[in-house]
Amino acid sequence: MTKADLIERVYEKLGTASKKEAAQMVEVLFDLIKDALEREEKVKISGFGNFVVRRKRERVGRNPQTGDEIKISARRVLTFKPSQVLKTILNPDSE
Repeated sequence: MTKADLIERVYEKLGTASKKEAAQMVEVLFDLIKDALEREEKVKISGFGNFVVRRKRERVGRNPQTGDEIKISARRVLTFKPSQVLKTILNPDSE
């Protein structure tokens, strides 16, 4: 599903908003999530899951082709953990 698909579905579900308004709603939502993650805030969407920014320290890795050691720089990574509700929806037979 693409952003355009999301905009189309928001437009269809709301029924009263124009496509331009639906696009603005989707953009605002994404901007709010991005801003929170940039500030390293946890984004928790009930019934969906949690987005968390984690810091990774600088470390030594290996080039898989040559075996040479390389330095992997410190970075921030985004992780997503689905909620139990979403897990149940995706795997209804695993209960």
